[in-house]
Amino acid sequence: MRAIFIALLAAQGAASAATGGSPDTLDLYAGAGVGVGRTDSRIVDVDGFSNWGNPGWAVDYDRLGLLGGLLAGRKFQAGGAQLRIEFDGAFGNLSASSNQLDPQGLDETAQSKFRWMATVRAGIERSVESATLFATAGLAAAGIDNSVTDLDRSGLHDPWHLDPDDSFDERSRPIGWTVGVGFEAPLHRAWLLRLEALLLDFGRRNHRVNLSADGRCGPGKPRRPCVYQVEERLAILRLAAIRRFGR
Repeated sequence: MRAIFIALLAAQGAASAATGGSPDTLDLYAGAGVGVGRTDSRIVDVDGFSNWGNPGWAVDYDRLGLLGGLLAGRKFQAGGAQLRIEFDGAFGNLSASSNQLDPQGLDETAQSKFRWMATVRAGIERSVESATLFATAGLAAAGIDNSVTDLDRSGLHDPWHLDPDDSFDERSRPIGWTVGVGFEAPLHRAWLLRLEALLLDFGRRNHRVNLSADGRCGPGKPRRPCVYQVEERLAILRLAAIRRFGR
């Protein structure tokens, strides 16, 4: 989050320089929106530990959910182009899981959950009659919970129990990138109605299991911690009401 705020302050300074810092050139706006988010998560069994002997085994899992949030921004002109700087944040509970990490035993569940997201973006726009088309790109941050839960039992009739050595549960706040497109149309006086699509990509993170090294990561491999690689993306489609301030 700190990087997002630093980037926003730097972008606002650049906008002030581009407009000469004159208050009458300010075109501020703020709003609120609701939308649908779709997680796009993938976990890769790098060593072939869960799906024994199949290194690189990948499992995709996704889910739709609702998001709500706030946004604020500023428009300015530079070199004859109409530009914008925007900051927004959203909250939701987008959780997806799969038990296919071990497709034979079905006893290992991978799960990801998006708790919040925030972006700071720069964009360019163009007026088409009464509507405005725009495209943006910038930095994104999110609060994401990733976990793998491995359940074991000693015998066929014994109860299942958690194997902490082959499981992990991590809360992270990764920084990634985002791109978006949308359009705005007049609603009433200083109000606008916006429809927007965003894609957020948070790259990949490595997690380790078999921490005690009591097993091999695959046939013929040494006894050591084994690696899972998790990739996270989020697609958002949202509708927002925007209030403009200033000129």
